[in-house]
Amino acid sequence: MLIPRLLRRLRAFYVVQENDPVLAAAQFQALARQILILYAILALNVVALAYTHFGLAPAELILGPPVLLIAIVAVRSLAWMRAVRQPSQGPETFARLQVINLWTLLLGIGLAVWAATLMAYGGLAENMQGLFFLTVTMMVCVQCLMHLRTAARILTTIAIPFSLYFLVYGAPLLQVTIINYLFVLIGMTMMQKFAYGDFRRLVALTAENGRLAHTDALTGLPNRRSFVARLEATAERAQAQGGCFGLGVIDLDGFKPVNDSLGHGAGDAVLREVARRLERAGLGWVARLGGDEFGLIVEADADLDALGRQLCALLREPYLIREGHAQIGASIGFARFPEAALSADSLMERADFALYHAKVRCRGTSVCFAPRHEAQLRRQAAVEKALRRADLATEFHLHYQPIVDAASGRVEAYEALARWNSPTLGSVSPADFILVAERSGFIRDLTRAMLGQALDTMRDWPADRRLSFNLSAHDLAAPETVDQLIALVVESGVDPSRIVFEVTESGLMRDLGDARRVLTSLKALGVRIALDDFGTGYSSLSYLHRLPVDRLKIDRSFVTQCAEDATALNIVRSILDLCRHLALDCIVEGVETREQMQLLRSVGCRSMQGYLFHKPMPAAEIAAFEAASQAAIQANAEVHPVAA
Repeated sequence: MLIPRLLRRLRAFYVVQENDPVLAAAQFQALARQILILYAILALNVVALAYTHFGLAPAELILGPPVLLIAIVAVRSLAWMRAVRQPSQGPETFARLQVINLWTLLLGIGLAVWAATLMAYGGLAENMQGLFFLTVTMMVCVQCLMHLRTAARILTTIAIPFSLYFLVYGAPLLQVTIINYLFVLIGMTMMQKFAYGDFRRLVALTAENGRLAHTDALTGLPNRRSFVARLEATAERAQAQGGCFGLGVIDLDGFKPVNDSLGHGAGDAVLREVARRLERAGLGWVARLGGDEFGLIVEADADLDALGRQLCALLREPYLIREGHAQIGASIGFARFPEAALSADSLMERADFALYHAKVRCRGTSVCFAPRHEAQLRRQAAVEKALRRADLATEFHLHYQPIVDAASGRVEAYEALARWNSPTLGSVSPADFILVAERSGFIRDLTRAMLGQALDTMRDWPADRRLSFNLSAHDLAAPETVDQLIALVVESGVDPSRIVFEVTESGLMRDLGDARRVLTSLKALGVRIALDDFGTGYSSLSYLHRLPVDRLKIDRSFVTQCAEDATALNIVRSILDLCRHLALDCIVEGVETREQMQLLRSVGCRSMQGYLFHKPMPAAEIAAFEAASQAAIQANAEVHPVAA
């Protein structure tokens, strides 16, 4: 038992332990910066020692070993230069360190034996030079090898028997020199131990910092920085090998309401559970990109549509957390390499576009970037380019669609709708430029410009006409933008009670807490707040009473179906009842036929908007429309006079 234990300890003392690949890589890199210096000093010292014994020792002893050493040093130097250009990992690094130990043993014994042999041919001066060669060379080598303790121990072990030999059989001057050298060697060994300990701690700390820099603290998944690096490496490898892979961007649906209703602690628990589910699914390499967005790299020719359905179903399952029960979904955008793009950046852009398409068109599902999306992406890029160069004052204008009391025919308000006539693109649909403006952050400048234009137009309207103006979710998310909008209203001199700001359900759900603060500040000004497209988003009663909302606008999708679908009409009736009980005004959008109007009036709806009453018109046509509207009301009053 004693001998095997002793052998294990000796092995651990002299052999590189293959248990820390990070430390091994750091050792190799540190040696790479010093090994060539070591070789140069070694060659110079060998030449100097050979020169001092020239003519005293046999020629083959003087010339042979130095030539052999210089050749070995030259070959090893070239090998090191190649190794530095080709970084190694894992077992290969350990093997390289073991080779260094082997060369340390061979060169150390060889040079010590050669120097001791030369000293037999010289006098005291030559012996002192030989001893100086041994001690100085040994100390320099130990210093250069300090990051690889096993190699330094091998050299120290070689130095001890030679030192003891000269200590016993050498001249007094040599003995004194050896004693001094041994003390220096002991001191160097202690210093090296401390330095190596600091080096190991530094390597461990650097590795930990690197891990933290590439790891999401909440979920333990790789973070965006790590994901981008992995994506770039995967794309380079796939391009070099002619391979393929898929990139997915996952965005959680309904996560904000969880945060708002159950608290941020519950939101964090949901994110951790999402990360756990994605990892356990084993469908690819997963990372958290930030917020409620995750990334997925599928390094195989997988069926991305089937994979997307599987992930959406997995993330739709209920989340049982300490604070209660949470229910969310996920929308996913996929892009495949090399069909969608050949670079990591372009692939990410296309996956983001597919995700955006999924959230807008089919929330809660996955969309894989296809050739048909390429034309849309190019179109959006062209729109964004033109938008950034646009002169808002001359290229953008507003059309106004009336909101009418269907019972009396009286105009209650006008909704301002932006229009863009680009000098390069021509007439651009709001469905195109509004989405691009929101994605690019340009929507805030556009909102300010359009509101200023609408307020100027209002000065020519009758005093009881209101302006209905749409705000983007991005407007609500920027307090400075809201402050600027409030300033515009105050400077215009328009009575704030004549202004209605419309916001969408999806826009509010981005951050219900911030939305509530913003809407409250707007209400304090005296304006009214309308919730647009009601019935198509979350439609949660839990937030209707928490938000300072004055009116609901029922989405046109219910109106188009109400003539054929009794359920759609019943939904409209239920929303009207809800508004009456909550003291909210209610407006129905998208009324296009008299049949729709009559059905809506039969369930109690009065305020309506749609092509039946008038399509959106330029500001210059409002006066004529008002005159015609008043004439129609007057004619109706004459035909159906009210009894005195």
